[in-house]
Amino acid sequence: MTISDRIFETLALKNITQKEFSDRTGIKPSAISEWKKRKTNPSSEKIMSICDFLNVTPEWLLSGIDGAGSRSEGRDFYTVEKHTEMGELITCFNALDPAQRKHLLKYAEFIAGAEKEENTKPKEK
Repeated sequence: MTISDRIFETLALKNITQKEFSDRTGIKPSAISEWKKRKTNPSSEKIMSICDFLNVTPEWLLSGIDGAGSRSEGRDFYTVEKHTEMGELITCFNALDPAQRKHLLKYAEFIAGAEKEENTKPKEK
């Protein structure tokens, strides 16, 4: 199965028309028709917007492999847009030297553990 096959199969399953797909992703209808007619694939620049719209992973769209059946579970990687809060955090993290990164990770683990403990404590009456 090709990338375009997976796109059109997903559109059909979700009852989404090619026009709606075009309108919501900004991809020209002529490009979408080419994918369908000639069984060609979208350019790499369009992959992320297609994945976001269809709510699929790039891994699944490109290969058909879907580890855990969701966008984040069971993966060894994350796809994060730079302009998001997570993207900004990663940019800051990458600017740190190795010792600072290690220190920040320990601090994050501590905070996450403290939050978990706080949420599991029995409520006082």
